[in-house]
Amino acid sequence: MAALARPRDGRMIGGVCAALARRFGTSATTMRVIFVVSCLLPGPQFLLYIALWLLLPNQKPGATTAW
Repeated sequence: MAALARPRDGRMIGGVCAALARRFGTSATTMRVIFVVSCLLPGPQFLLYIALWLLLPNQKPGATTAW
């Protein structure tokens, strides 16, 4: 599994969905759809997204992924 860091490429807003997609081996589009669908359910999804945006580090400039 890849390290959990927000990538510099493939970001839409903060790169949180792209980071989670790389971590779990799915596409960023799939992760974004899962997030939007989860927003239809009650819960703190937006607060979690903002917290991950603030807490996840940016990917280092020279770092590459294994795939």
